[in-house]
Amino acid sequence: MIKIPRRKPLLTSTYLYEYRNAIYRGELVAGRELIIELDKLIREYDNPRYYYDTHDAYLRMEFMEGAIKLTKSPYYGKPMILMLWQKAFIEVIYSYKMSDTGNDRFKKVLLLIARKNTKSETCSGLGLTEGCVGNEGEDIVCSSNDDSQANILYEAIDTMRLMIDPKQKDTWKNQKWIKIKYNGSKIFKLSDRTKNKEGRNIDFAIIDEVHEMKDNVIVKSIEQSQSLKKNPKLILITTEGFVNEGFLDEELKKARRILNDEDDGVSAERYLPWLYTQDSESEVWEGNRENRLWEKSNPTLGMVKQYEYLEEQVDAARKSKADRAFVLSKDFNFKVSNVQAWLEHEKLLQNRVFDLEEFRGKICLGGVDLAETTDMCAAHILLMKPNDKTKYIYSHYWIPQSKLNNSDDKSAGAEYEEWARKGLLTICEDNEVDIASIADWFLDLYKQYEIRLYKCGYDQRFSKEFLNKMDYYGFDCEMVLQNRFVMSSPMKLVETEITNDLINFNDNEITRWCLKNTAMQIWDTGLIMPIKAQGMSNKRIDGAVALIITYEILRRYRSEFMGAL
Repeated sequence: MIKIPRRKPLLTSTYLYEYRNAIYRGELVAGRELIIELDKLIREYDNPRYYYDTHDAYLRMEFMEGAIKLTKSPYYGKPMILMLWQKAFIEVIYSYKMSDTGNDRFKKVLLLIARKNTKSETCSGLGLTEGCVGNEGEDIVCSSNDDSQANILYEAIDTMRLMIDPKQKDTWKNQKWIKIKYNGSKIFKLSDRTKNKEGRNIDFAIIDEVHEMKDNVIVKSIEQSQSLKKNPKLILITTEGFVNEGFLDEELKKARRILNDEDDGVSAERYLPWLYTQDSESEVWEGNRENRLWEKSNPTLGMVKQYEYLEEQVDAARKSKADRAFVLSKDFNFKVSNVQAWLEHEKLLQNRVFDLEEFRGKICLGGVDLAETTDMCAAHILLMKPNDKTKYIYSHYWIPQSKLNNSDDKSAGAEYEEWARKGLLTICEDNEVDIASIADWFLDLYKQYEIRLYKCGYDQRFSKEFLNKMDYYGFDCEMVLQNRFVMSSPMKLVETEITNDLINFNDNEITRWCLKNTAMQIWDTGLIMPIKAQGMSNKRIDGAVALIITYEILRRYRSEFMGAL
């Protein structure tokens, strides 16, 4: 066996021990999963299979604190002063060695940490440091699911580099990579969209935002490229996300098996899970500055991430399901499905009605969901009264004759014939809805009640005949695209107003049915849009979509509309 020279420090002098002891004394707050890992690492300190040498770790931390400056406001240009959690994290990655080879123990690292806790800045600094003080000729990669995210790490590294070497005497950058002149190391980007991902020879890789990955293509490509390396490093950094059954879900299963000693294979001992998580959801709603429970998933809270910001986020989450799902995932690392229930059904049990005579001679805003001509179509008008925040919604629906006996619709709660008898629904002859007749409905409202349509929102699909008729009548229409970028804000506004009893939909049974059937799909950006709830493919959401479109028109023309009441 090769005799490896050891530089083992006293356990009590390590940042690992200092970090765990600070948590034990209550100076810092951590969740159960992190504490389990720290305790395991401390127990393994005397395991003869490993030894602990802090030289490589301290060399990197000294460079980070002595040379690197931060790139983000309000800390731009200030020295990188590592927090205790960062020191313990870096120390463990580089200090645990395999006794038989002297190689680093940990090849793969998973850092799960809530947003705005310096994960990208920390790893950008570590990537530049590896290029500058690591082995000669290293290939260092900034990677992510897409080019834009990988570019965040890469540009941060480049900004840090130029602060150290503004005249580029020791480093330079071309279109392919950043080159460290004095040791031949290169830093470059790689994403899932990069061509020719295979055939590379990577030493050190940081993969950001892995929660967005549906599969392990980019990760596997990097792992395979490290197969010849003695001390490869693959660091995965992420918050929780909304991709169901994606790469992160599988990776966290592995990590938690390791934490719970359910996986003791060779690959398990070379994998370091470092998870900042809450112990229960109740800690989110009970947390505050005094009990510091939020620090379990936010280790920089009060130092970098601000309590005031997180208090605002939690307050918004109490009021909105969309905000709740986003905050639980991004600020507290709870796994949340990307499809969530939207509205509290109790709020839809209103029996408030109004008479259109109350609005004779007034103006209104409109919105339609034309869907397919062989399916249900919906139209709403939105009315208001002076000094009254309530939005009064008057609606009508259309279906083709062929839908009347659709057993799937009936089993989903559709009562088309009953609704038609009540005047809520028009049954169109043949197998299609006459889209032009929807324009006639707006005209009839003007003829009967002198209610003038100011603006009407529509989606571009199936709209040609409708638009021609609306133009003929002199009604002004505006396109509202049905995508998350457009629909998110008005959908959140509808939820808020229904929650606060500010929408009176005239006790319309079809509107209520459509709202109950609607779920929301959530993206990592916090954007949402309406979809049918899982298992409800036979339930209609046309009335909900039309209402959201109407609210988007209200958002665009609120001032003009309110001024004309």
